[in-house]
Amino acid sequence: MSSQVLLDAGVVNRCRRRVHLEHDPNMADVPKAPPDPAGAQRMADAQAHRRTVADRLARGLGAQWAEVPTTESAANRERVTLALLTAGVPYVWGGLLPADPLGGRRGGVELLVRSPYGGYVPLIVVRHKVSDPGSGARTSPLSLPYPGGARSDPLRKVRPQPRDQLRLAHATRLLQASGFAAAGRATGGVIGMDADVVLWHDLEAPTWPNGRTALSEYDARFADRLAVARAARAEVDPLARPSRIVECRTCPWWPTCESELRDSRDVSLVVRGEDATALRAVGVSTVDKLAELDPRAAEPPVPLVGMPFEDSVLLARAWLRGMNLVRRVERIEVPRADIEVDVDMESFGDAGAYLWGCWLSGADVDEEQGYRAFATWEPLPTEDEGRSFGEFWTWLTGVRVRARARGLSFRAYCYNELAENRWMLSSAERFAGQSGVPTVAEVKAFIHSGQWVDLFGIVRDQFLCANGKGLKTIAPAAGFHWRDPEAGGENSMRWYRDAVGMDGETPQPDQRRRLLEYNEDDVMATWTLRRWMSSEGAHELPFSGDL
Repeated sequence: MSSQVLLDAGVVNRCRRRVHLEHDPNMADVPKAPPDPAGAQRMADAQAHRRTVADRLARGLGAQWAEVPTTESAANRERVTLALLTAGVPYVWGGLLPADPLGGRRGGVELLVRSPYGGYVPLIVVRHKVSDPGSGARTSPLSLPYPGGARSDPLRKVRPQPRDQLRLAHATRLLQASGFAAAGRATGGVIGMDADVVLWHDLEAPTWPNGRTALSEYDARFADRLAVARAARAEVDPLARPSRIVECRTCPWWPTCESELRDSRDVSLVVRGEDATALRAVGVSTVDKLAELDPRAAEPPVPLVGMPFEDSVLLARAWLRGMNLVRRVERIEVPRADIEVDVDMESFGDAGAYLWGCWLSGADVDEEQGYRAFATWEPLPTEDEGRSFGEFWTWLTGVRVRARARGLSFRAYCYNELAENRWMLSSAERFAGQSGVPTVAEVKAFIHSGQWVDLFGIVRDQFLCANGKGLKTIAPAAGFHWRDPEAGGENSMRWYRDAVGMDGETPQPDQRRRLLEYNEDDVMATWTLRRWMSSEGAHELPFSGDL
């Protein structure tokens, strides 16, 4: 039975415990978490992107193009693919390669490209960026989607996307097993979200941080996951035990794993990933055992990478007492000003930032306090994004200038500045010259000034957070709650699609109102949080020194 286990390309990026649960026959009827709507939408968007790229390629390649119908059964798709490859068709879209029972593999690839010397190389189409400004990437135009058309690109460098290379490695191994791999070095192509070129990867170059090639990294990961799956199918001692990692947040098997982890009081409930593994290796397998250690030990039992060892012990003690938030410091300090603005940006993936929301407050504000929004409701990407960003920057600059003219201090606040900084800099670059749009230098001067305050950094430095540091987790401690029960960044993606009619539907004004209300709550949350942190109420929290 174990030889019948067949795994697809995604398994190498999947949690080992999830692989076990998916192949354990005893888990077939166990209830799982409901599907993530945002994840389903991302999959639908990716499929639509692939279809758009396929249509464009088909028009350009004409009679050289053949497509395997996706409506057919898997067995028929394999037969059609095999016939097309045997006939030497130059470009085969949607192929499902023959399964490899010996290697335990199955799967297909968006496009199979025939080499002039015989055999095929894989090409995938993805809905994320695959290159950055720079030089040195090997690319070919879409009109020449084969490795022989590749040249060193003076405008692009490779953006690290390990999952892309691992998918290409999986397809390469399937091609090799079926006898249809191109001769020479293993190569694979990727068409990214911009769909302007094909980026080519040398899968045998030692480009990984550990010195491995994409193929050798894939082989090691796949062999491990295959062993886990075969052990699960054979119902022998599991090769993978539950451990909390970032992936758990959206995994359908999390209810099962969470129950096991809580029953065993597993140490990963406090520290995640590599740190939990390292602690178990030295016998610290439970939260209780971690809490018993000396937080100020001169030589901790093991070095941690996710947090200081002292923090891990204090978090374990807080967890045992049911404390979600603990002060690191005797007195919490938050920079304040006479005139204050809370800022929150809403973006749609990598397509752009469609909304900048602000909450103006202060004792001496010379205009109406409260919420204002600067938005575009044209589907991204759109030049109108530059107009809304320019209006936001013009208003923010006006508040700063008037405060300075009156001799008043000014600060603006956000929660985790990485997103806002990214889109301010990107907007300044992309929409340079438009009305109100600042230069990149002006944006950099602002974000590096004392007037731009990241509350996330203050929370990280002054609190221990047993359940994470996200705004949705921390703000309720200050007494703030979002009005929308589905409030969240992933859900806002769905609302945005409806708000702008992205799928060809009629735009929905009620979803625009929903997004504005959600954004208003986000800036009110940071406003509430920093006011609370400046009050005596925050100092009623337990102090880590007392643990």
